[in-house]
Amino acid sequence: MKKVIIIGAGPAGLTAADTLLKSGKNEYDITILEENGDIGGISKTVKYNGHRMDIGGHRFFSKDERVMQWWRDKLPVQGEPSFDDKRLGREKNLSPGGPDPEKEDEVFLVRNRLSRIYFLGKFFDYPISLKPQTFINMGFVRTVKSGFTYAGSLVHKREEKSLEDLYINHFGRELYSLFFEGYTEKLWGRHPSQIDPSWGRQRVKGISVTEVVKNAMAKVLGKDKKSDETSLIEEFNYPKYGPGQLWEKVANDVKSGGAEIIMNAKAVGISGGDGALTAVTYEKDGEKITEEADIIMSTMPVKDLVEAMDFDVPDDIQRIAGGLPYRDFVTVGLLVDRLKVKNETDIKTLGNIVPDCWIYVQDTGVKLGRIQVFNNWSPYLVKDPENTVWIGLEYFCNEGDGFWNMSDEACFEQAVDELVTMGVIESKANVLDHHREKVKKAYPAYFDTYDEMDKVVDYLNTFDNLYCIGRNGQHRYNNMDHSMATAFEAVEAIESGKTDKTAIWNVNTEQAYHEKKAE
Repeated sequence: MKKVIIIGAGPAGLTAADTLLKSGKNEYDITILEENGDIGGISKTVKYNGHRMDIGGHRFFSKDERVMQWWRDKLPVQGEPSFDDKRLGREKNLSPGGPDPEKEDEVFLVRNRLSRIYFLGKFFDYPISLKPQTFINMGFVRTVKSGFTYAGSLVHKREEKSLEDLYINHFGRELYSLFFEGYTEKLWGRHPSQIDPSWGRQRVKGISVTEVVKNAMAKVLGKDKKSDETSLIEEFNYPKYGPGQLWEKVANDVKSGGAEIIMNAKAVGISGGDGALTAVTYEKDGEKITEEADIIMSTMPVKDLVEAMDFDVPDDIQRIAGGLPYRDFVTVGLLVDRLKVKNETDIKTLGNIVPDCWIYVQDTGVKLGRIQVFNNWSPYLVKDPENTVWIGLEYFCNEGDGFWNMSDEACFEQAVDELVTMGVIESKANVLDHHREKVKKAYPAYFDTYDEMDKVVDYLNTFDNLYCIGRNGQHRYNNMDHSMATAFEAVEAIESGKTDKTAIWNVNTEQAYHEKKAE
């Protein structure tokens, strides 16, 4: 049998293991090494005092039908109303004969997709719509400035050396300043003028926060050009108890299929050379253990993978890999009795809370980047969804910086102060409980040595039995479905004996937003 070592028990690693085991060849002896004590990577679900936290928020929708079918093979879609839909009389596109989430746990819920922007103390649609309220929120002066600067962007195109150049070319300087500049700097910790435009190209080709405004301005200016993009999805699937529920099930499936998962096992050494890798050394409970391998599938950060190689790696490759940047992530969970912001939409919710999954915070006066309302992802994430609101405050930072090193209490105090300042809650007295989670290397970043990443890819591809998959495994801002697709492509290459890794690295290089309806 071929000995396969998979580094990482997140979506890519678990998908790879599951797919290999189902290949029917029965020739793989699989060991998964997971550095942490949780299954699912950044798609895990944290349990706290009867509540659950989705780290980052994960919508189960993809244009890739392989991914959609794989998910549905794991969890069936609900056939009866969920707790909140039943109470509110909301209708959904349910699956005939599907399970009842009030009686069964292994089920995908059907959820409404709604996210908005919180800016200038007001809610804006995401994407921006041309309702009168939009212009009222922006104000007359900003609306006029947006029109003129967008017109200027049609006439004069900047050379796209940075993300700032790309955004200004697409939206004009005023809309860029309003909706992109501050939020992007919060997310990456760098001004858009310092960031490679590659990440933005994957986003702006689809429907963006200002796509509708842009098209409307084009009409006014006599340059009507119908967008070739379809509208964003209106519904998505979501596991009853969050994404971690699905990945914990997959972990059990692969163990039942004969794979071994070793938790709290950090890969610290990669042996081999001359076109092939031969072994992985991992550290567990203070002991270093080496396992030989015929195939290695790595989801560990590229930076760490190259550093772990215990043979001569070219100096230039070490320099580039060592300089690859990451952005780290903190979620502060707050249980509150009520929100001060009002639900002024037509969407019914328990307790009449705002119906958003995410609320994007554009205001640069606070560090907070996004708010998740867990009640709206699934009522089963909250112990008492009728009388409390469980929210996740998402902060982007760097491991070791002042925010990362804050005590739990200091971080909690800042989070509450910002919510009060923004008018999201009335006061600290509204908060019933709180919890903080930190995630290292949540976002591979597109600056520093990233523009030389192709050299590292070429070097890693010289090892015929090494397959780099997943978000950190490829140093690419992949969503969950993209990470899974890299696993599918890697397994196909393994089974066919192909040494060309192009298809694996090409996942998520298309210039289209993944979360849109198919024509």
